[in-house]
Amino acid sequence: MTVPPGRRERKKAATRQKIADTALRLFLERGYDAVGIRDVAAEADVAVTTLFSHFASKEALVFERDDDFEQRLTQAATARAPHEPLIPALRREIHALIRHCTADAAAPIWRMIEESPALREYEDSMRLRHADSLATAIATDLGLPQTTTACRAIARFTIDAYALAREAADPEAAVDEIFRMIEAAWEVTGPTRPGPARPGSARHV
Repeated sequence: MTVPPGRRERKKAATRQKIADTALRLFLERGYDAVGIRDVAAEADVAVTTLFSHFASKEALVFERDDDFEQRLTQAATARAPHEPLIPALRREIHALIRHCTADAAAPIWRMIEESPALREYEDSMRLRHADSLATAIATDLGLPQTTTACRAIARFTIDAYALAREAADPEAAVDEIFRMIEAAWEVTGPTRPGPARPGSARHV
């Protein structure tokens, strides 16, 4: 059973969200480069040190769902049902993330990111970090002692699928198209999940 967060945790989460919401509003109103950390802190009515206790950098204020995104992806691999195949579980999560990021309200944010070299560089490093975390989660789920090349490749393909589909004319169709290729590659090279399979049946991966 999940234990509900205590008062301190709720207050901390509320402060973090307030800072992120304030930063995004200022960035969209004035332009990302025109707004400094002190501007965000003053508008959110928090100390600069408080802001940095929640966000490591100015760029992180824009990608405030970074940790949530990473956690959702890793859990798609590790929290699936015992006999649920890996690739459909990842595809389902990417579909959900794509629906979120292609909503009309997200369009101004992505335009801002595209126009800022600092934000594009941060996003690139974030994607690599997410791919590493997902590769580790896949290896752990499969009971492997270390992350294999196949795990790293599939994780990188999954993260890239999100980025490519986001830019496509039909993001949902793009996700399905990309994951058909990912699934074909995984069927050839992917290790199997440990555990007994039913007699006469193939073990899911």
